[in-house]
Amino acid sequence: MTTSRIRQLRQRLRVDGLNAFLVTVPENVRYLTGFTGSNGLAILTQTSAAFLTDSRYVLQSAKEVRGFRRLITARGLLEEAAQKRLLKGSRTVGFESHGVTYAQYRRLRVLFPGVSFRPTADLVEEIALVKDRQEIALLTRAAAIADAVFGDLLPSITAGMTELDVAAEISWLNRKHGAERDAFDTIVASGPRGALPHARPTSRKIRNGEFVTIDFGSTLQGYNSDLTRTVALGRVPPRLRTAYRAVQEAQQAAVQAARAGMRASDLDAVARRCIASYKLGKYFVHSLGHGLGLRIHERPRVSELSREVLRSGSVITIEPGVYIPGVGGVRIEDDVVLRDDGCRLLTSSPRELLTV
Repeated sequence: MTTSRIRQLRQRLRVDGLNAFLVTVPENVRYLTGFTGSNGLAILTQTSAAFLTDSRYVLQSAKEVRGFRRLITARGLLEEAAQKRLLKGSRTVGFESHGVTYAQYRRLRVLFPGVSFRPTADLVEEIALVKDRQEIALLTRAAAIADAVFGDLLPSITAGMTELDVAAEISWLNRKHGAERDAFDTIVASGPRGALPHARPTSRKIRNGEFVTIDFGSTLQGYNSDLTRTVALGRVPPRLRTAYRAVQEAQQAAVQAARAGMRASDLDAVARRCIASYKLGKYFVHSLGHGLGLRIHERPRVSELSREVLRSGSVITIEPGVYIPGVGGVRIEDDVVLRDDGCRLLTSSPRELLTV
C-alpha cells in the first residue's frame, strides 16, 4: 500500500513541477510511512524517500516505517535533513501549507539557501480521498466498535445522570470493546442544550421528558468512526418528536441517494429539502457530512457550498440535524462507504426513536 501511495504522490509532484516534497502533517506522515509517533518528517523526491525522527522512536520506527530510509537524529529534523543534504539537486520543493508554521518556513529558507519552497494544499489528502481495501476494513471495524459501545450504553442512561457521566461511560466502553481511544471529544447534549450542535458535556443532570444527543467515535489503528444518536427519556413534547421524524426521513433519503459521481452539494440538498418540508429548514445549521479516515474531519466536505464530486471508495458521514433554540435538538449520523451504484452503511445502530 505504501508503494502505491508514494507512486501516486510522485506523479502529482511531476504534474505540479515539484522536485521534492516535505510531509509534516502527522496524519499524512502516518499515511505514507506507517509511523504513529509524535515527531516525524518525510521527504520525498523522484528518486528517494527519507523519514526522520528522534531517538525516542528508534525501535518504534524500525517496526512501523516501510518504504522510506530511516534517519534517527538528536538534532532538529529540518537541521538533520540539511546536514544530510536530503534536498540536494532540488530547486523547487513543496511543503504542506497547513502543516508548516511561519517560523518553520523561515528556518527552511535559512537551512536550504537557493531552494524555492512552494506552499501546497491537499497533495496527500487527494490521494487519501479514496480508501483502499485495508483502510475500509479498519473503518468498518471502528464503526462496529461504536455500534457495540452504543448498544452497551443505552441501558445505563437514566434520569439523574450527568452529561459528563455519559461521556465517561463511552470512554470506558470504547476501551472495553477494543478502541485505542475516543476518536474526538464526545458530545453529550441534553434538554435545551441539544440545540448546540457541538455541545461539550457538562454536569447538567439528564431529566425525564427530554432528548439526549450523543455524538462519539472510536479509533482503531488510527482510523475513526463517527456515530450520533438522539434518544428520549420518557415521553417528549410533540415538537421534538416531529423534529426527530424530519431528521430521520432526511437521513434515510440521503443514505438512499448517496453514490459516487454525484456532487456533494446535491447530496446535501437531498436532506435539506426533506427537513425544509417540515418547515424546519432554518434549524439545519451545518453541512450534511464530511470525509472520514485517519482524521475525523477530512475531504470530501458534503456541504451545499462544496464543489467536489463524490468518489467511489470515499468514506463519509451523513448527519442531518435540527437545532431549536430553547427547546432542544436532534441529530442522526452514520458512516458510509461510497460506491458507483450507491453506498454501504458501516454503522448499524437503530435509527428509530429509542426511549430509555
